[in-house]
Amino acid sequence: MATIALAAIDGMLHFELAMACEIFVRDPSGLADPWYDLVVCGPGPVGVGRFTMTPDHGLDHLARADTVIVPAIEDTDAEVPPDLVDAVRAAHDAGARIVSLCTGAFVLAAAGILDGLQVTTHWAHTEALAARYPRVRVDPDVLYVDNGRVLASAGKAAAIDLCLHLIRRDHGVTVANAVARRLVVPPHRAGGQAQYVATPVPAREDHPLATLLPWAMARLDRPLTVADLARQASMSSRNLARHFRSATGTTPSQWLATQRIRRAQELLENTDDSVDVIAEAAGMGTATTLRRHFHRALGVPPDTYRRTFRSP
Repeated sequence: MATIALAAIDGMLHFELAMACEIFVRDPSGLADPWYDLVVCGPGPVGVGRFTMTPDHGLDHLARADTVIVPAIEDTDAEVPPDLVDAVRAAHDAGARIVSLCTGAFVLAAAGILDGLQVTTHWAHTEALAARYPRVRVDPDVLYVDNGRVLASAGKAAAIDLCLHLIRRDHGVTVANAVARRLVVPPHRAGGQAQYVATPVPAREDHPLATLLPWAMARLDRPLTVADLARQASMSSRNLARHFRSATGTTPSQWLATQRIRRAQELLENTDDSVDVIAEAAGMGTATTLRRHFHRALGVPPDTYRRTFRSP
């Protein structure tokens, strides 16, 4: 997925468009080779908020890209420009991976490529998207959705999450983490998290999870259970689950499973340890258990992941 074409038309929101440019323009890790070749495609100079952008190519160039990103459009009630719809449809027909950020999903839906798929958009526009395009399965509660060749994110920060997910999918967790560090954002939020989380991270030192999460991360090689977490936090399992849902958008057991998979990914990329050793270090116990959970989470076995994303 070396070439990324970013669609740009009048009336797009500048945050998502500029953010995609910033994320995909260069590789801060120095590990990914080759990195993406980013081009901006539009019908001519376009007004994006208070800014004017001059595209590199016309919209017809979208069909030549490996990945096409459609940023958010400001007026979801207006008709999507037919030339943009045709260009996105042509790119999809040509085999490109199509990505919508926030209300860019309305463009993909108008092109007919979301029919029958589960997608999302900014929570304030999910009802309108579902009503206008009844063949699209709109999920209002998730950060982003990955359908393989078609991906969609919710608004603003969730668009960053999806872009990092693309890098993680293409280049591995080490490179994605390096990009996240440069952006000063969390390296990974699972797409299935809720769009609206009252407290996305424990911001105060006195938050019930402020010391618990680092404590658990330092002990992933041990057979931790939800009961162990509750005992360490000095609260009931039910109260712990409530705090976890509020702070992370997920359950304690799901959070633990995600951290174990991430630890296994890092070790597969950066060490020569066997799958058995990595399974133990990630708290999976045996290689068989690791392979089962790893394949379920990422769609490939650990050995295949290592061959694909092993750091030089």
